[in-house]
Amino acid sequence: MDQEFDDQSDRPVALALRALKLGDLLVAVPALKAMRRALPEHRLLLATSAWLEPLIPLVPGLDGLVPAKGLDALLPIAPGTVDVAANLHGNGPESRAIVDALDARVVVQHARPGEEGLPWLDGILERERWVRLVSAFGMPGDRDDVGLDRPAAPSPAPGAAVVHVGAFYGSRQWPAGWFAAVARDLADSGRQVVFSGSASERPRALEVARLGGFDEDAVLAGRMELDVFAALVADAALVVTADTGAAHLASAYRIPSVVIFGPAPPEEWGPPESGPHIVLTHAELRVGDTFGAEPDPALLAVTVDEVLAAIATLPVRPL
Repeated sequence: MDQEFDDQSDRPVALALRALKLGDLLVAVPALKAMRRALPEHRLLLATSAWLEPLIPLVPGLDGLVPAKGLDALLPIAPGTVDVAANLHGNGPESRAIVDALDARVVVQHARPGEEGLPWLDGILERERWVRLVSAFGMPGDRDDVGLDRPAAPSPAPGAAVVHVGAFYGSRQWPAGWFAAVARDLADSGRQVVFSGSASERPRALEVARLGGFDEDAVLAGRMELDVFAALVADAALVVTADTGAAHLASAYRIPSVVIFGPAPPEEWGPPESGPHIVLTHAELRVGDTFGAEPDPALLAVTVDEVLAAIATLPVRPL
């Protein structure tokens, strides 16, 4: 059992399952905040990927993380320990089995097809999906309440333009040379430019930097812990990225951003309309293979000139 349960067992526990990646965590933030407001006496824990732990202190109201191995195993929690369990992961048999095994007093999840309860809706905004769910169980929220607390860690490049070149799947990888051209234009206008991404994406970031004529020092990919990455975005002048966790961090900190969408519809995964964010895609060309190895045509149709034109309309802080 997770040690936090033993140390603070005097408070009832509310737990939300969201065992996915960075962007998936961030689109659940509005629902997590709604749970926090509705359950002020509870310890609110998130069952998710252990590598996301540095972000847990940044989500207002979260008290801790329970490591989840995707949907491959039950959580290390004795049945009956959790008072309120919310399935913010999905509605399939795997996630339902993990939540049901907790034997919580209150279970917050969608109804199965044909059952009474809140039906699962395809094609809706992901933030709306989870706010709609918790609201149906008496925990109203706002789908655009995406803000995070600022990290204690300082930014390694405050005021820089952050070009996030990574994407977990090839279907979201805008060409390296095109990122390089955007970065070169930003640098020529007098802006500091840095390149972000994960450790596995560092070779791609180095390639973009080389193509753009930048020194290796500008490549921060693979050199930052997750909270430092959040600090980088929180203090950025601008973020240019495909549809990745970096885009959701820019939304959380209201940093001007240009987000290039490919296989995923922005109507389901896009930023709040009220923020300084511009979405670029060519939906008429979308193939929609999220896990594909090749860039989606909707992404490839977005040109360097379109990105630069979008940047020119954003309220980027002056040099």
